[in-house]
Parts: sequence; C-alpha cells; structure tokens
Amino acid sequence: MAEATPVQLFHMEEKRKQYRRGSFFLKIGLLVLFLLVPFLFPSFKTVDLAVQIIIFGALVASFDILLGYTGILSFGHGMFFGMGAYCMAFFMGKYGMPSYANLALGFAAAAVFAGILALLISLLTLRVKAIFFAMITLAIAELAIVLATKLSGLTGGEDGISFMSPGIFSVAFSLGDFMGIEITGKVITYYFILFSCTALFMAMLRFTHSPLGRVLQAIRDNAQRAEALGNRTFIYQSISITFGCVMAALIGGLYAMWMEYVNPESSLGVMTIMLDVLLMVIIGGMGTLYGGIIGAAFLKITQTFLPDLEHLAKDLFPDAVLLHNILERWLLLFGILFILVVIFFPRGVIGSVKERMAQKRTET
Repeated sequence: MAEATPVQLFHMEEKRKQYRRGSFFLKIGLLVLFLLVPFLFPSFKTVDLAVQIIIFGALVASFDILLGYTGILSFGHGMFFGMGAYCMAFFMGKYGMPSYANLALGFAAAAVFAGILALLISLLTLRVKAIFFAMITLAIAELAIVLATKLSGLTGGEDGISFMSPGIFSVAFSLGDFMGIEITGKVITYYFILFSCTALFMAMLRFTHSPLGRVLQAIRDNAQRAEALGNRTFIYQSISITFGCVMAALIGGLYAMWMEYVNPESSLGVMTIMLDVLLMVIIGGMGTLYGGIIGAAFLKITQTFLPDLEHLAKDLFPDAVLLHNILERWLLLFGILFILVVIFFPRGVIGSVKERMAQKRTET
C-alpha cells in the first residue's frame, strides 16, 4: 500500500481537527437551538422569526456563492427566489390542488426553470463585466416585477396567490400534544423547512469546498491569471450563477410553503428582498456562507423587535416624549447599528473574526 503524500497527510489532519474545534460545537449548538425553538419559544411570532432567519440565511448563502466566491454582483438573485415561490403557488393553488405530488412538482419546476433562465442570462450577459452586469440583472429583476404585476390573469397581480399546504403540512393538521406543545401542521412545516435548508446549505458548502469552488475563488481573486492557467472562466462563472440561482429558487419554494401566499412585492421585490440580502451578506461577511446566518439573524431580529421599543418605552417612561419620538423612527436606530457593525467588523462578522484569529495564530 502506497504511503500518503504530505498533502494527503495535511488534509487528513485538518479533517480530524475540524471536529474538535470550537466552531464545530458552535454550529451543532446553533442547530440544536433551532430544533428546540418550537418548544422553548412556542409563540408564533418567535417561530416565524426563526423560520425567516433559516430561510434568509440559506438565501444569503446562495447569493454569497456568486458574490463572495465568484466575485459576481447580481441584483437579480431575488428574482429566482420569487420564481420558486410562484412555481409552488401555481402547482399548489392557482393551477393545481394541495397534494404531495404537486408539492414535489413545484420544487422540481422551480429548479428546472431557474436553472434554464439563469444559464440563459449568464450566457447572454456575462460578457459584460462588473457594474454593467449588475445593472443588466437589476433591469431583468424589475421586468419580472412588472410582468408579475401586469399579468394578473396568470399571477394574480398585486393581489397575489393564496393556497393551502397538503396533508401533514396543513394548518388544520394536528398530531396531538408532545411535551406540552401541540404538533400542528405549522410545526411540521417548520421542521421540514429547517431540515431542507440545512441540506441545501450542506450542498452549498460541498460546492464551495470542491475543486470547482477553488477555481471560482481563483477567478474571483484574479480572473486573468485563472484564465492563463487554462481555466475557462466563462464556463465556471455560468456554473456558479446557475447553481446559486437554483438554490435560491428551491429556498423560495420553502418560503412560499411557510407563507402560503405569494405576491410580487413580497417575493420578487428588489427593495424588499434583494436589498435585505445585500445587507445580510455585508453584515455576515462575504465568502463565508455561514455569515448569511449571522446577517439574517441581525436583520430579522432588529426588524422584528426594534418597532416594539416604542411601546415598551411608553409603558416604562410615559412622560419621555423625546425618547418616544426617537424610538418611533426605528429605522434610524437600525442604521446606527448597521454603521457600528461595518465599523467594528469591516469584513463582516465572520470574515473579521476569521481575520483576527489568523493574525493571532501568526503572532504566536
């Protein structure tokens, strides 16, 4: 039997170490926390917040494959998220009925249509670089919103499409009580979304850590050098865009399952979806994937609880009118928090932490 090479020995040692690091136990602890959310915090507001963090954490990770790992800025990524949501609404409500078969068809259609459209867009527009490519994708995303709004006979227009989930995912379904919590269809849907997003996240991790992912990072760092080494950068970039957009469409289908409602603004909106995704990836850190969870948690928690501070202040300090006026403009507080995060974590939370840990290792 041939002896392992030094490179193979290094990778074997790294694999052994990764299961003994604190970051590994932190990830396990985070997964356990999400598993226990319906039992620790059974209110719908908290469970809904957890679902939003899970879904948008995975969506930001899919966008990070384009921006953080390949260096491609696209403003049309949210369009594929909305495409997945509409595919689910079409098969489960508008042109079908709630059933497991239609549920599977909704996900399959989302993946196929998103893959075809993403491949066509990449083949037609990737010749244009940097900000010009971003502007083209923004125009396509705006066109999608206009079509979804105007073609009301197909998409329901601004009224959107409401539908019901099948079987065990239905709101009316109940398995009875377990540990004092009623296991309803919403609870089962929560766990289905959690396990599905975890599986998609693991697939994205495998994609970025594969040899293909290494080539994408080389293209991001220096496209000319990567091409000089014999890599067909155009093909690799097309694969990255297609894979990331397919992931986004599948996540959009999961989002529609939870909301059971789709309309242009909530699923396709550039300002409502794409802007949030950009803020999340900046906060969490580009090129990390895990940063999407941090960014989604920060944004969704602040959007959920900052508006409640005004009511809390009125109860605790009824005469503090100035404080009430400040807290009423909670977006100002959010802006201050965002600026502080950018100042203290210039590479995002995960990116800055990794950079500081690397500096400490080199100093020691």
